[in-house]
Amino acid sequence: MKRLSILFLLAIALSGCKIALNGASIPAEMKTVNVQVFENNAPLVVPYLSSQFTEELKTRIRNQTSLSINANDPHGVFSGNITGYSVTPEAITDNNNPVAGANRLTISVSVKYTNNLNPKQSFEETFSRYKVFKLTGSLQSMEQGLIKDVTAQLTEDIFNRAFAQW
Repeated sequence: MKRLSILFLLAIALSGCKIALNGASIPAEMKTVNVQVFENNAPLVVPYLSSQFTEELKTRIRNQTSLSINANDPHGVFSGNITGYSVTPEAITDNNNPVAGANRLTISVSVKYTNNLNPKQSFEETFSRYKVFKLTGSLQSMEQGLIKDVTAQLTEDIFNRAFAQW
């Protein structure tokens, strides 16, 4: 019985099955992707948002896959632009003296993913995420941290859409 179990495990190991603990199901033949700069076309422009978002998407791919980022004949290409950036009041605390008790930072990104190995897995989609926050001090002092939180959610959504086929 022990010998049969070992043989079974060996057969599974040699069968070429790919097991990923991060939920990604990337084909073995996919080795490279290209992440193009996501231009900021939002009506309200934050100067560093384009580069920060692009780098966070690259970092997520590097940290959660064995794919390399390569511009020369990549197996997959991410491109797109930032289409929305807004800060809006979420809750009013006093009807007599309307003050926002909470605010919402929303970022929207239009993404085109081209899978050159399997075009059926390509997509063009808009992703939008937000974070509700209480303003403590100036928006400028909190903005960079808020943007980091929202872009982390966006890059996770984009990564999952491209690579987690579950």
